[in-house]
Amino acid sequence: MQMTDFLSLLGGLALFLYGMQMMSSGLEAAAGSRMKQILERLTANRFLGVLVGAAITAVIQSSSATTVMVVGFVNAGMMTLNQAVWIIMGANIGTTVTGLLIALDVGELAPLIAFVGVVLAVFVKKPQLQHVGQIFAGLGVLFIGMDMMSAAMSPLRESEAFVGIMSNFSNPVLGILAGMIFTAIIQSSSASVGILQALANSGVIAYSNSVFVLFGQNIGTCITAVLASIGTTRNAKRTTIIHLMFNIIGTVIFTALFILFPIASVIDGSLVLPGALGSFLSGVLPATPAGQIAITHTSFNIITTLLLLPLGNYLAKAAVKILPDRPEDKDERMHLEYLTPIQTGSKESGLGVSAIQVDQLQHELHRMMLMAQENVEASFRSVLDRNEDELSQVEETEEYIDFLNREISLHISHVIAYETNQQASAVVSSFLTISGNIERIGDHADNLAGYTRMLNRRDIAFSQAAQQEIVSMQDICLKGIQQLLSDQAGSVEWLTQVSALEQRIDDMTRDYRRGHLARMQSGECSAEGGILYSELLTDFERIGDHILNIAQELSKVHQHI
Repeated sequence: MQMTDFLSLLGGLALFLYGMQMMSSGLEAAAGSRMKQILERLTANRFLGVLVGAAITAVIQSSSATTVMVVGFVNAGMMTLNQAVWIIMGANIGTTVTGLLIALDVGELAPLIAFVGVVLAVFVKKPQLQHVGQIFAGLGVLFIGMDMMSAAMSPLRESEAFVGIMSNFSNPVLGILAGMIFTAIIQSSSASVGILQALANSGVIAYSNSVFVLFGQNIGTCITAVLASIGTTRNAKRTTIIHLMFNIIGTVIFTALFILFPIASVIDGSLVLPGALGSFLSGVLPATPAGQIAITHTSFNIITTLLLLPLGNYLAKAAVKILPDRPEDKDERMHLEYLTPIQTGSKESGLGVSAIQVDQLQHELHRMMLMAQENVEASFRSVLDRNEDELSQVEETEEYIDFLNREISLHISHVIAYETNQQASAVVSSFLTISGNIERIGDHADNLAGYTRMLNRRDIAFSQAAQQEIVSMQDICLKGIQQLLSDQAGSVEWLTQVSALEQRIDDMTRDYRRGHLARMQSGECSAEGGILYSELLTDFERIGDHILNIAQELSKVHQHI
């Protein structure tokens, strides 16, 4: 193999991987959160779950992305472990589409496909068409890279050393390990299968050896989900175990099949994928090594799914047995309930990541809002009862709210840095504003609770009228926060109601301030009491302002989701 061939191989590999990334990014930008919504709604039935998992993975061409999405949903408590089983099975079927496309050998049309894509991406102003153009450009670049790799590797057929290495893959263990390691490194079974097809088309590796590498690639693709499960809940980790079990069981079955029935080729697909589907694929796909690998890859995942479909619930139970609950998993310290902690220097990308983050952020912000609601209620109560016993709990909860604000802000800045979907970027930007406003509500609640110490230490007493006004303040603040937690949050009518409530808070603040000045002038309230009450009114009004700010951002989120 000459240096020019080696450089051509590297260039082809670069174009192949970059084309796949372009397709994935374009699909993510075009799809937005719709993939997530489909997954959430159609996973109750096992057959629908498999179909949905297969369809979504066929579109995004990455079982890893779908599985990572599922891990995120299970971690957030939005999907059960049993539902995740069906999606994972479907994802393994859907990921075979890339291999089938490559086997169709449309390399001659690749420059045209890439040209059409670039025209749409560069010269069309409509964002949705630009995303479609990115998909086509990626597909064209992928096939151009594929052809370059095949051409560059053809001379390797004459290299005795390289052919010797490839012949070692006739040993099933070595072949499976090679496939596992390579796929784990590049974290894409679609890409690794495509590269294997390029090797086979070049005559570098025989079909009888390539099948074992192929089986290992199915196991290696699980590494992405394993990495995504680090720092997640016990159930999310079990999801990755199910993914591993599926591919390991399939590998054992098919390795035994190919050892017991050794063959040099299955061009007609009769042994691997019998029946109408096998006949159809062998009729459509060309009789090339790439076509043989595509049929085998499809067979592997469809047959494994059919075998394990009745046993899906048992796979979930087995995952629980392998990874049982631990008492220490119930962490009472400050922690993120739904979000996975961001690792320093990490970069998450790929379709579904932003969709997962959006859902997890919604749940974490809801939890944060409940804490703020609890503190607002407790702070008003402590002022009315002049009870300092609740102050320590209010302060502790306020620290928790501050912690959540910091962690949520970190997540949002991380997502925005790598987000390609404009709608998802707008949503997480609104979440950043919402988090800051919830934190400010917590600060004002903490201020309110702190007035209790001043009341007791300086022996300040509010008049009966002032106490009744404080009760009214508490009621309307809690009503406003409850509106933010409502299922109707985000609609136009709902925003009108919250705006009216905030205006009512402003009116109450103005009226109460005037009334208290009158009470001070009449001697009903002391000067110190008047100053303290004025500060309390300021915190009350600011809580109303932050409620409206949050409502406006939730309305923006509602438009994009």
